[in-house]
Amino acid sequence: METYIIRVNGFEYEVEVEKKAAGTAAPAAQAPSAAAAGSSPAPKAAPAPQAAPKAAAAGKPVATGTAGKVWKIVQKAGAQVKRGDSIVILEAMKMEIPVVAPEDGTIGEILVAEGETVESGQTVATIL
Repeated sequence: METYIIRVNGFEYEVEVEKKAAGTAAPAAQAPSAAAAGSSPAPKAAPAPQAAPKAAAAGKPVATGTAGKVWKIVQKAGAQVKRGDSIVILEAMKMEIPVVAPEDGTIGEILVAEGETVESGQTVATIL
């Protein structure tokens, strides 16, 4: 066994790796038996590629403060909002994080859909 220290995202992990003897092959992966295949769920299909982000319409952009998944869209286009009102709620790290209106106004456009993954700083709506 050899011991290594691996650094991932600023955290250190100590791992032990067993050396393989020369001339030995790694065990081959076995196909599941027909009985086992019938009892386990079928693998999920890869998610469909996401469309390119929509360009922001005229108005002040409302951007996310963190990356996450759009859990709920609270306001619709045309809704009157006051500064601090929730427009969209993100789910990130098992927390609900509201994206709020930066000023009073009218929602011009919602640029995301529920279930969509967003990046930090991405515009999710506009305020007129």
